[in-house]
Amino acid sequence: MIESFKFVGTILPYVAMIVAVSVAGWAFNTWLRIKNGYPLDGKWGQALHPSTDKDAMERIKLLSSENAQLRAELGSIKDRLETVERVITDQPSRLAREIDLLGHGNEGRA
Repeated sequence: MIESFKFVGTILPYVAMIVAVSVAGWAFNTWLRIKNGYPLDGKWGQALHPSTDKDAMERIKLLSSENAQLRAELGSIKDRLETVERVITDQPSRLAREIDLLGHGNEGRA
């Protein structure tokens, strides 16, 4: 009987250390999820969204508008890139002919 108490006495600190590290990891994970706006999990796996304050909502609106501006700019850059690719890959004689046509069109306006 005393030997079993010795065994428990030697293993108990390790078990306590594993439990403490697990609880600390869970707490750190929860803190990171709250800090970065990820939903928390409830008892049965359902998502519990943290409450959002007015500053967070304003930040979301600003990021959304910035995202829309960047998407529009990206679309414009794609159009320009298509034009540059067409100019580079077209035959030189066709490109020279188009440039000449553009030049003659401007002479009539002057």
